[in-house]
Order: sequence, then structure tokens, then C-alpha cells
Amino acid sequence: MNGMIMRLAVAGALCAALAACSPLRTLNVLTPSAETNTTRDLEFAPGLKLDVYRSDAIAANAPVVVFFYGGDWRSGARRDYAFVGRALAAKGIVTIVADYRLYPQVRYPDFLDDAAQAVAWAVQHAVKYGGDPHRIFVMGHSAGAYNAAMVALDERWLARVQLEPSALRGFIGLAGPYNFLPVTDEKVKPVFNFPDTPADSQPVMHVKAAAPAALLIAPKHDDTVDPGRNTGVLAAKLRAAGDEVEEKYYKRVGHASLIATFADPTRWLAPTLDDVAEFVFSH
Repeated sequence: MNGMIMRLAVAGALCAALAACSPLRTLNVLTPSAETNTTRDLEFAPGLKLDVYRSDAIAANAPVVVFFYGGDWRSGARRDYAFVGRALAAKGIVTIVADYRLYPQVRYPDFLDDAAQAVAWAVQHAVKYGGDPHRIFVMGHSAGAYNAAMVALDERWLARVQLEPSALRGFIGLAGPYNFLPVTDEKVKPVFNFPDTPADSQPVMHVKAAAPAALLIAPKHDDTVDPGRNTGVLAAKLRAAGDEVEEKYYKRVGHASLIATFADPTRWLAPTLDDVAEFVFSH
């Protein structure tokens, strides 16, 4: 009982803090960095940078996760997601948080080229940061999960950087939109040139045998991205193709709070961090 009271008190304090300032900035402040170190502002493509998080204990051959943030392909910045990088690094995973170009600077599919270039950088530089270039994973939340899925499933994007999907050990999608035509969100319509959005813009259209292993996580109830239509349909297609896929649905989180469970004070809401780490280390 005392533990539950303490958790509720922490949640209340966090909610008050989130109301007072940027939610993501608050999560960064409340997620310790003592066990990890960060290399910032590494350019991986013209005008695009990434940050690398790793544990002080990592010597060599650690798995590598390349993370893409969400924000409707219209907003977001890698610095806002330091709490994700620190959390995964503390688990022994070299973590790369990469920026990508956003609307209105670009539209679909230009940000997928950016994602592929971030993966290529990870393969080329993994060893320098204690990572294994043969244990690369892509991961994303919301729009970033879409980017990760397209890089993992649609071979066109990695081909542009002389790689194949087999270069990836797996991909992890958190509350991702994988099957969202017709586009109904007014903010997203111009990003995908709706109603002229090509059918092959959807990750579900690229499922085939021998795809990288997948971990798909979603809230049980999500008012932003329908988990049944997106996570459920993609998981079913991967399974039908004979691909390895795990799907998990959490009850106590929503679309935005799912990613917040990587932060230290809100991890009790869902086992996201542990599930991701288990998936990575089991491959």
C-alpha cells in the first residue's frame, strides 16, 4: 500500500511539473544520466544530426537501437528524447536518437531517406561507440514508428544507402500508424499529399517473408492511432507471412504517455523499457 501511495504521489508531482513546463523537458530532467554518457551533434547527413547514448560499462559488441521520435512528421527534436536514450543506454544498448526533416520543409517520402541515412551511419560507426554493426535495430514512436517500419519493411529506402533490410536485426514500433489510408487527420493530409497518397506509402503493403523480427507495442486504447487497425493488422500480416512478431498492448497508457514510460518516474505505468530490452537482447 505504501508503494502505491508513493507512486501516486510521484505521478501527481509529475503531472504538476508537466503542466508548468515542457512535458518532454521535464521527463529529461527526471531521468538520471549518471550511468550513461552522451555524444551530441554528430552530422549523419547534410543539415541533420544525431546523438549517441551509451553506458559507461559498455566495452564492445553491444546492440544498437536507432530511435525516431513522433510528432505528425511536423514537429519534434532529438534533444527532447534524451530520456529514451538514457533509459536504453542504462540497459546496455547503444542508442542513437536521430533528427529527420519535417513538414513543411519536406513531404513524404523525403523523411524516409533521412531515416535510412541514420541507419547507414549507425552501421558505419557502431564499433566506435561500443556497438555491434550486425545487431542494429530501428525503433520509433508514433510517426517515428512509421519511419522505422518503412525502413525495415520497404527495401527501397535502405537500398538508397547500399543496405538491405537484412542489415537490421529487428524493428520496434510504439503506437505506430502502419495502415492509415485514407488520411483523416487534417494536419497529416499535406504531409502525404492526400488525396494523392500512393498506396505503397503504407507499411502493411510491404510485408513479405524474411522481414526483420518485430516488436509492436501499443496502448490498449489509443484515440490518436487506432491500435487494432494499425498494430493489429500489421502484426497479423507479418505472422501470416511467417515473420517473427510480438505484439503487446498496455492498459494504463495512452498514445503520448506510452513513450513517457521510458522516463524514470513513469516506468511503473507499463513495462515498455523492459519489454524493448528483452526483445533486443533476445536477438
